[in-house]
Order: sequence, then structure tokens, then C-alpha cells
Amino acid sequence: MKRLQIILFSAFLLLSLGRTRPHSASAQEAGSILQSPVVRAVMFWMEGCPHCHYVLEEVLPPLQEKYGDQLQIQLIEMATAEDVDRLYQTAAAFKIPKEQVGLPFLIIGDRALSGSDQIPVELPGLIEEHLTAGGLDYPDVPGLAGILSTTTPETEAEVCAPSKPCAGETTPWQETATTVAVAAAVESQPQEPLDRTAPRSNGFALAIGIMVGMVASLGYAGVRFVQGSPGAMAHSRSSWLEFATPVLALLGLGVAGYLAYVETQAVSAVCGPVGDCNAVQSSPYARIFGVLPVGVMGMLGYLAILVAWLWGRLRQDRLAVYAPVVIFGLALFGTLLSLYLTFLEPFVIKAVCVWCLTSAVIITLLMLLSLGPSLQAFRASED
Repeated sequence: MKRLQIILFSAFLLLSLGRTRPHSASAQEAGSILQSPVVRAVMFWMEGCPHCHYVLEEVLPPLQEKYGDQLQIQLIEMATAEDVDRLYQTAAAFKIPKEQVGLPFLIIGDRALSGSDQIPVELPGLIEEHLTAGGLDYPDVPGLAGILSTTTPETEAEVCAPSKPCAGETTPWQETATTVAVAAAVESQPQEPLDRTAPRSNGFALAIGIMVGMVASLGYAGVRFVQGSPGAMAHSRSSWLEFATPVLALLGLGVAGYLAYVETQAVSAVCGPVGDCNAVQSSPYARIFGVLPVGVMGMLGYLAILVAWLWGRLRQDRLAVYAPVVIFGLALFGTLLSLYLTFLEPFVIKAVCVWCLTSAVIITLLMLLSLGPSLQAFRASED
């Protein structure tokens, strides 16, 4: 009888232990959930700003739904002159002058994003990056000291928007004299009218057509180079084709200079009726290896072509003989890089930059113009 009691007691003990294990695992899972990384950011916005409305109502809600408690964005409404000063002080911490501050203005870590073009393009990637790195606290800048929420990761995250005011918050859409005064005080950077329903050519067909022309030009250059014949494009130094090189290089320098200005000064580009330049310039592909702006690299390339052309014209040394080869090499590299960037626009970024396409055409023409003289230089060196 005692043996039967011992067997029954042992079976009951094993069943009890088996039942407690799932609860222990659940506790561990709950603990891991509570310790999930959290990304916190701050965004300045203003009632009556259409770009702010777009970000608040179209961009942030899907992100909040996707990340839930792991995303906390504290909104600061521009309702008083003190808020304007706080915005300018925050922007100054990121070395952005007053005249270049635009709304909405979002701070996440060490990055400052602005406008309804840059925020939708870059914010999702930054959220993923910081979640992978273990989370991100609110930015520690003087303009935000003492006003940020002290919510903990366990607290439910919430994005307060005009369509969803926070608890205890008055409806932010009520127009007041203070709001109107602040709207006049904030000199936001020029942005294109926010009309996302207006018909606008995306420029994809134009980009693909230019890509086809670039590939054909590269194929032609390859055949000519293999043949080793200067052909009809090898003219004397007095030929007008030779002077087309500096003219095209100067045009390319102007285009690249404007792109560099847009990329380094965080201003909106003038895009015209085709494509969306700002979406392209706000993408991660606007910087080589995430560091060097493509526009700056283009400026350096066009300047190098101009220097090589001047050296070949003004000097008589051996290096001057190979100046066309240098120009061709620079133009060939630029054409290959432009072909890659042009491919990214319609197929990866899903936006086209007319300025970038213009530069692609210019550098391709420079490659073709320098092909004959460079082959002639190679033949002269062999003789």
C-alpha cells in the first residue's frame, strides 16, 4: 500500500512540475517583451501646415501600428513664440541655421529630418537601424531639455496627432491669434505645393530611355576601344568638338553644384513637372557609402575633367599628351556610376531626379567626345 502511495505521489509531483514549466516560459517571454528595444524621437509641427498634416496623418500612424510600444514620438506643436525659439535652438544644435529650418522637423538620434519628402523616406530605415542597435532615447539637445516625456518602455507609446489628440489635450486644430503669429514667425524653407493627387509625370520612361542610351554609348565605346581606331571623332585641337568638352564640363559642374547644395544644406530642390528630386536626394543612395554626397562627388569629377582639358591645351609635356586619356577615364567612370544611379531611381527608389538625369546625359556625351582623342593619344604613344 505504501508503495502504491509513493508511486501516486511521484506521478502527481511530475504532473505538477510539467504544468509549471509553461508558466515559467511565459514569464520569461513576458520579461523579454518588457525589455524590447524602444526608439524615441521628437517632431515639431504646426497647425495649418499641410506638410505637417501629411506626416501626422499618413506617415506616422502606419509606423505606430507596425512598431507599437517600440516607437515613441513626442510631438511639439508650434503654438507660442517660446516654441519657435525652442525649434531654432534645437536646429542650431544640428548646425542648421534659422533660414533653413522647415516644418515638420523631426529629431531621431543624431539625425534631423524635415519636410514631407525626407521624413517618409528616411524615418522607417532609421527606426529599424536603432531598434537593431538596441533602442534609442530622446535626443539630448539644449532646446529639448526639460520638456520631453519620461515615459518608460513599459508605457504604451502614443503618437498625438490632429486626428487623435492625447488624453487631456485640447484639439490642436483650433485656430488662435497666437498660432497665426507663430506661422508668420517661422520662415520655413521653400517647399513645393503639397498636392499629392495632382497629375505628375513620374519620369520613369525618361529614365529608362536615358539608361538605354547610356548602355548603347558604353557598347559603342567598347567596340571602338577594342578596334583601337581613333575614327572620325579624332579631330585637330582647333576643332569645335574639343571646345564642347569644357562647355559640357561647366554645365555638369553647375548641375552637380546645385545637387551638392541641396544635399548638404537640407533644402528642397526645384524639380519641375517630372519626377520627385527631393525623394531621390533624401534617399540613402544620395551619399556614396553613406558619407560623400553624390553631388559633391560629381563636382569633383567635372572639375578634374576641366583641369585635364586645360592641362592638355596649355602644356606641352608628356602628361599633356595623355590628357584626353585622363578625361576619357574620368568620363567613363562617371558614366558607369551614373548608369547605376539612374537604374536605382525607377526600380529601387521609385522616384526620378531630372537634375541627376541631366548630369547622366552630360557625362555620357563627355565620354563619347573624349573617346577619339584618347585613342589617338594611345596610338601616338605606340609610335
